[in-house]
Amino acid sequence: MTDRVFNVLFLCTHNSARSVMAECILNRIGRGRFRAFSAGSTPSGQINPQVKALLERLGYPLADVRAKSWDEFAEAGAPTMDFVFTVCDNAAGEVCPIWPGMPMTAHWGFPDPSSAEGTLAEKATFTAAVYGQIERRLRAFAALPLDTLDRMAIKRRLSAMADGHADHAPETAQ
Repeated sequence: MTDRVFNVLFLCTHNSARSVMAECILNRIGRGRFRAFSAGSTPSGQINPQVKALLERLGYPLADVRAKSWDEFAEAGAPTMDFVFTVCDNAAGEVCPIWPGMPMTAHWGFPDPSSAEGTLAEKATFTAAVYGQIERRLRAFAALPLDTLDRMAIKRRLSAMADGHADHAPETAQ
């Protein structure tokens, strides 16, 4: 096993909900193996209030979490990404910057907590359900034996996860 840390960028249009949750979750469960970031094409300038409340309740440190432009990660001196995931349908169809280092990419669409309707309790329940979906996907991702798989095997796994088939069967290095 190597001590390599993988940089992961989660993209969503406004960088206010799904991408922020993914950043926080992977930084927690990645246990130093992953360094997660999030950004958006047109950042909202604030974190969705339901998402912020949920993350605070779950004990995530939010002092450095903010809605930011993906341009920050395309500039000189930005961390080189190993993986870039879009987590909303809008960002998947947008023209993304060219990411240095040819990171692996995948689209992992999740429902938008910002689109939740109803009472505050109903919105909170919806947000928590989306959080659970993202957390399950990221636990499967974090469990991948990235050091022993080739690029094509990793890409197949990422695609399977996008289709909702997080295959946990061991795959040998190619």
